[in-house]
Amino acid sequence: MASPRLSFRNITALAPMVRVGTLPMRLLALDYGADVVYCEELIDLKMVQCQRVVNTVLQTVDFVAPDDRVMFRTCEREKDRVVFQMGTADPDRALAVARLVEKDVAAVDVNMGCPKEYSTKGGMGAALLSDPDKIEAILKKLVAGVSIPVTCKIRILPSLQETVDLVQRIERTGVAAVAVHGRFKEERPRHPVHCDYIQAVAQAVSVPVIANGGSLDLVKTNADVAEFKRASGASSVMLARAAMWNASVFSSQGPLPLEKVMEDYLKYAIRYDNNAFNTKYCLCQMLRDKVESPLGKQVQAAQTNTEISKAYGLQTFYQHTQEELQARRDTSQTSSQPERPVMDGDVTTMAIRFERREYPPQITPKMFLLEWSRKEKLEQPHYDTVERSQDRSFQSTVTVAEKKYRSSLWEKSKKFAEQASAIVCLRTLGIPEGRIGEEDSGLVSKRKREGKINGSAEEKRKKLHVASIPETVSSGVAVETNGDHHRAEQP
Repeated sequence: MASPRLSFRNITALAPMVRVGTLPMRLLALDYGADVVYCEELIDLKMVQCQRVVNTVLQTVDFVAPDDRVMFRTCEREKDRVVFQMGTADPDRALAVARLVEKDVAAVDVNMGCPKEYSTKGGMGAALLSDPDKIEAILKKLVAGVSIPVTCKIRILPSLQETVDLVQRIERTGVAAVAVHGRFKEERPRHPVHCDYIQAVAQAVSVPVIANGGSLDLVKTNADVAEFKRASGASSVMLARAAMWNASVFSSQGPLPLEKVMEDYLKYAIRYDNNAFNTKYCLCQMLRDKVESPLGKQVQAAQTNTEISKAYGLQTFYQHTQEELQARRDTSQTSSQPERPVMDGDVTTMAIRFERREYPPQITPKMFLLEWSRKEKLEQPHYDTVERSQDRSFQSTVTVAEKKYRSSLWEKSKKFAEQASAIVCLRTLGIPEGRIGEEDSGLVSKRKREGKINGSAEEKRKKLHVASIPETVSSGVAVETNGDHHRAEQP
């Protein structure tokens, strides 16, 4: 059943803040009455390399980078209410990221208002405001390419007319809403928000306009949200810092004591295995001027979620949660089935990554596949490797006995991609691959396993190396060694 389309009229939203829009904070905001929550701005170059992983232990969907960092984590509860916000300056990359996450979020948003250097130096964030053609290209590509709503967030331009003209152009791309931060690119939170600009934009377009930037001056409690909406003439209100300081600002019953809010937040952080340093950062932001209090100093000194839990007297909750998660891990490991091959046209695929640490120093899956092919008197395995331009990742297809095998995961190097395809072939055929702890199959000789080669091969290696030196210097051709086999390859 398809998710309901998110409406951006008459909502309050937790806007993304750097390092804050993680799952625990978003769920906390929903608890207290936020209608929509945004993730923190995530850069397209990092996200496009991620793999979607269903986390059965945490009951989440994780988007995991090649270095195993979780870049974005979400769950079923927020699926129809979370907006994925990205930093991008490239239409094709933006679309690739949007398609990666579109089944797990309610909408995608392009941040065109961030003035921080990490965003603008790549042509993203507020840097896009000076390139309306690129803005239009990105948004049109997204609107046409995904099945969920697309929105964007901007800052106001030097003149009112420029701002109105830009938003009208954005509206014509087909976006579902536009968030307007009522400050100029060079202004910071200490500067007053320009409600008149937001109001002029709202009157000039029919698409919902979301007012942003009122946390410091205009919104202290939930009662102020309606006033900010009225003053700006917007359809909706987006809060960032006010929600970070006390997420119960969304509650129609009035703000809750900060101690209660911090405890509720910390329970979510423990439940969803939030990074300890992110948890510390969020708690310190909530403490604000009390960060040097005894509790604040204890939080600042903590290095783990265990120590943070102790500071708030939640040791028992932490321990019970860890026991519950471990029980799920045990169940998952017991019931998990080996990765099964899936046909992609005429190619057998499996979601497998080559982990070098799982193999002895001298052993690789490619070596085992080559030796098995020789034993079976088959042609040498042939590897066809392609590079994905947007993130320079690689995927390889190996052909053995006229059948093709490939990992569905992209690797960070050509060599790793080839090893991954070799693993798919070996596991599909039930052939040993040489992993640590695997019983010796006899496919690879003891000399090769121990990294020893006979004198003849050693002599050939030396001769090849010497012969290659002038060529390497003059033409840039490098000689790559793989076991006893050599090939010249253009770097």
